[in-house]
Amino acid sequence: MDRFRVVTYNIHKCRGMDRRVRPARIVDVLREIDADVVALQEVLSIRSGTAEDDQARFIAEGLGFEYRMGVTRRLHGGLYGNLILSRLPMRSSFFIDLSHPGREHRGCLRTDLVVASQHLVHVYNVHLGTAFVERRRQARKLVGAAILSGDDVTGTRILLGDFNDWTRGLPTRLFSQHFGCDDVRIHLGRRRTYPGVLPFLHLDHIYLDPNVSVERALLHRSRTALIASDHLPLVADLRLEERRS
Repeated sequence: MDRFRVVTYNIHKCRGMDRRVRPARIVDVLREIDADVVALQEVLSIRSGTAEDDQARFIAEGLGFEYRMGVTRRLHGGLYGNLILSRLPMRSSFFIDLSHPGREHRGCLRTDLVVASQHLVHVYNVHLGTAFVERRRQARKLVGAAILSGDDVTGTRILLGDFNDWTRGLPTRLFSQHFGCDDVRIHLGRRRTYPGVLPFLHLDHIYLDPNVSVERALLHRSRTALIASDHLPLVADLRLEERRS
């Protein structure tokens, strides 16, 4: 068995509840959490500016992690999208476009990692849309054979991110059925992740294959985390067992 910690965190372009853009605060929050695998949404990297303007590189260097970015669109002269960082070895990664006509561009970044026992883990970092029909179509596309169940999906799967599904609608039902269990919210005493200071919506989720057990799940609510973004980080300590054929 292998144990590791994951976190999903919408960092809101590093703009905190005080309206200040402070990537260093995000680094501080992630250091507090000390996860092995980090999935971030709403990352903005402007490579022609200061070191802090390139948020993906700045955060990765602050943690000393490898990273891969899935770009949904260009914004303010930079690249905007999802980011996966890991202290575990990274193999391949690729981006899946989930954009819906007439809506903001959305996507899913898949990165394949190797845990200590050379076990392959597929990590899917997703950010779904805010519209009802949009989310339904995106969820159906994700559970399609080519993404979550393609021929190249040979390892253990972890699907996490900002699902914008606060009503337990079709996306929640589809993913719960597809993975054979509810997300890690059942392990949380406090489940709401947005907005950070006084959260009343549960937008952030983690879905796992049956051979992954949750030892602990929590919302990280340090003083810095409460101000650094409009979301709270959702953290899970996982135990990976051998897949049964």
